[in-house]
Amino acid sequence: MGTEVANPSRTYRVRTYGCQMNVHDSERLSGLLEAAGYAAAPEGADADVVVLNTCAVRENADNRLYGNLGHLRPVKDAHPGMQIAVGGCLAQKDRGEIVRRAPWVDVVFGTHNVGSLPALLERARHNAEAQVEIAEALEVFPSTLPAKRDSAYSGWVSISVGCNNTCTFCIVPALRGKEEDRRPGEILAEVQALVDQGVLEVTLLGQNVNAYGVGFRDRGAFADLLRATGRIEGLERVRFTSPHPREFTDDVIEAMAETPAVCHQLHMPLQSGSDDVLRRMRRGYRQDRYLGIIDRVRAAMPGAAITTDVIVGFPGETEADFAQTLEVVRQARFASAFTFQYSKRPGTPAATMDGQLPKEVVQERYLRLTALQEEISWAENRAQVGRTVELLVAAGEGSKDARTGRLSGRARDGRLVHFSGGAGVRPGDVVETVVTAAAPHHLVADGPLLSHRRTRAGDAHEAGTRPTTPGVSLGMPGIGVPAPLEPAPSC
Repeated sequence: MGTEVANPSRTYRVRTYGCQMNVHDSERLSGLLEAAGYAAAPEGADADVVVLNTCAVRENADNRLYGNLGHLRPVKDAHPGMQIAVGGCLAQKDRGEIVRRAPWVDVVFGTHNVGSLPALLERARHNAEAQVEIAEALEVFPSTLPAKRDSAYSGWVSISVGCNNTCTFCIVPALRGKEEDRRPGEILAEVQALVDQGVLEVTLLGQNVNAYGVGFRDRGAFADLLRATGRIEGLERVRFTSPHPREFTDDVIEAMAETPAVCHQLHMPLQSGSDDVLRRMRRGYRQDRYLGIIDRVRAAMPGAAITTDVIVGFPGETEADFAQTLEVVRQARFASAFTFQYSKRPGTPAATMDGQLPKEVVQERYLRLTALQEEISWAENRAQVGRTVELLVAAGEGSKDARTGRLSGRARDGRLVHFSGGAGVRPGDVVETVVTAAAPHHLVADGPLLSHRRTRAGDAHEAGTRPTTPGVSLGMPGIGVPAPLEPAPSC
């Protein structure tokens, strides 16, 4: 598979929409393009290649894509030779429809053939016609592709792709395919490669991380992976997202509680508190099981911050069903919640179910839910006032930092803290401070720093360098000491 370009001075920009999976895929796309000789376009400059990495799950995803493509058309007209590529979940779904509706698009590629992008760009330029290539199954695991990381201090690491669940509202399995797991040695080698470049924190990614191991029939594989990742010297924080309540087991709770590097933060999607709605959603658990998991997590880790996803207005949801959702939210006392109004996704069973609710009913329930969660989030955050927190200083997470003179960072439990920084504090450094105030969505620490530790990640951020990882393909080693990193095989 050739990836050389005729003009190595061509520039690129990747725009990402949607979930963490897409963010990480975009890191792969950047790595592929740079390996093929492209360079990232300077801020504010027009790029020779613009890649839109799309989402099909979020509401109005289609309108957003075609609106952005419309804005790019005059830019392309003014820049002969510019190319536009569309990938991701919406590309997997819409395929050639994208070129039909936006004939100025040069390349369309799907979720299963990310690695084809450089060759498709070359083919489109050589043939002077659009190239649409959508694979029906994963061609290569994304980890075999090079990646240019966005952050000097925090990295995404995929442990699986795809999903074997059949939730009636979700289109992800149709677009990402069945679950495929990476072998633990490959994952640990990628984590080690990031840590060797100064990264302090990794987030293990999967559509259903606690189902990890199904591919090689090891039910305890995810808990073992958490422990093994936490043993890597120099790695200070391990997070993961997202688990599924149906497969969540006590061995994962034990691994979280007993592994110092694993953060006491858990994102556990609820979706609904009504057993009847959960059954129609085909979620595979009920209210009692969900709350039981929350109770066991808090018994093992009393300070754990638990977040969730909730869908309001699923077809057939009654006022009594919605009242059950509110009750679970009251009992669970989530640190925060991502709340969504149900909207149809063509191709999903829920889209044709009876009992589709009027928009005004869904909106009214949504406002009640968000008001309740805001009240809980604020109360939970007020309970943090006076506590000492260790923060990994972040870049770009405080929109008002320039005006307030503060910096921002993430506590070990994932909470966002805006703090008064000392001289020389950089993103990637680690500080300790005391929380002095709270708001529903963040904390404030306006006192003096208790400590400031300069890190290699901070050095890298200050120098403007970011980690890069070559493709990792190590065969099938088991969990233990990470195997040495090897280059990806050439195609």
